[in-house]
Amino acid sequence: MRKNIVVGNWKMNLNRVEGIALVEDILSKLPNDNNTHIIFAPSFVYLNTVAELCAKNTKVVAAAQDCSANRKGAFTGEVSANMIASSNARYVILGHSERRVNFKESNELLKTKVGQAFDSNLKVIFCCGESLLQRESGLHFKWIKSSISESLFHLSSEEFKNIVIAYEPIWAIGTGKTATTEQAQEMHFFIRNLLFEKYGNKVALGTSILYGGSCNYENAKELFASQDIDGGLIGGSSLNSDDFIEITQSF
Repeated sequence: MRKNIVVGNWKMNLNRVEGIALVEDILSKLPNDNNTHIIFAPSFVYLNTVAELCAKNTKVVAAAQDCSANRKGAFTGEVSANMIASSNARYVILGHSERRVNFKESNELLKTKVGQAFDSNLKVIFCCGESLLQRESGLHFKWIKSSISESLFHLSSEEFKNIVIAYEPIWAIGTGKTATTEQAQEMHFFIRNLLFEKYGNKVALGTSILYGGSCNYENAKELFASQDIDGGLIGGSSLNSDDFIEITQSF
């Protein structure tokens, strides 16, 4: 049975003191019967600190926001998957639209990064999403299919157990716009069907697919009630403890 997951992607926000305070506040306020799997994705520089704080709760772990496509070497400023794993993080986010757009990350590069993550026993939160132009041109399904198939469909069914997919329409990230529940569910169903066609029922029904386009405490409950939406990749709302906790309890 697939997990309900909420990921807090802090992006380039919060210093070390603020990040620690946020995690401690959230952990102290989480209900004892919390059944949502929670993932914090802080900056690299205090990833280990956050991971150690997460160890206090079996349903809370840490993720890196990216990793290098290279295992090691003369790559100044890069952070390898092995370094991330040694920081006690369990996941790495790959393919976020901000990485794809601002750093020109291709599907082929992301395929390599997935390999690096797996070599270091990290699970992957794989992001995909279309631009407003692609949606208005009717290319959104084709774009999502190529994003997933070109980066992930070399994996075996067993390896795919370590993948979480996050659908994040680019036109709804940080804009205040949100895909309607119907639009989000339609794409999540499409993604799950892609997995069914490639891997069969077990992988399709076992893979968590998250929504990542301006999801907040006001719309989370409606979105998460959809059959194929298993949680959220949360940006701005993950920086406020009360808002984030409300989202985690929206299932």
